[in-house]
Amino acid sequence: MEKFTVLTGLVVPLDRANVDTDAIIPKQFLKSIKRSGFGPNLFDAWRYHDVGQPGTDHAKRPVNRDFVLNHPQYKGAEILLARANFGCGSSREHAPWALLDHGFRVVIAPSFGEIFQSNSLKNGLLPVVLTEREVDALFYDVASFPGFRLVIDLERQTVATTDGAKVMSFEIDPFRKYCLLNGLDDIGLTLRHADKIREFEEKRRAQHPWLFG
Repeated sequence: MEKFTVLTGLVVPLDRANVDTDAIIPKQFLKSIKRSGFGPNLFDAWRYHDVGQPGTDHAKRPVNRDFVLNHPQYKGAEILLARANFGCGSSREHAPWALLDHGFRVVIAPSFGEIFQSNSLKNGLLPVVLTEREVDALFYDVASFPGFRLVIDLERQTVATTDGAKVMSFEIDPFRKYCLLNGLDDIGLTLRHADKIREFEEKRRAQHPWLFG
């Protein structure tokens, strides 16, 4: 998992509340358990006018030009600004995978679906909770200033404008903060004890050789 320390990124506004995980990545794309390849189908039902299916050639699909992710000024955005209860619904881990594969590293919202929030933190996507008033102000800034960017500092737990004129704080579980700062997912955490695991397996093989044929 990629380390998260400080990110200065372009912000894209998704002005919708209660965005559920089926909207983030529709159910027909859940057959794969790989963590990559879901980016083109992020918000699939909103990005295209047809119904997407796995393996579809996206270059031939009718694009919804009104949907914000299809606006050229937001190409390459790494920060998604959303409304309350983002990521509600089913517990699919594919939702943060799709957001990360598209290029997002941060989602800012007043609140998140609990399971989505947990899955995001475990996969390197930072869900930042700000107040309704702060989020409203950021939506105004994005609309008012083309190319609006924010600086996300995980160590300091702050969201700031690039000129430093506005600084907001957010909370995060200390353990998950440690994992993000050090790029440790659940597998990475386990591998820190690789020597002890090998030692245990060697003792087990010596004590119970019949288990190993």
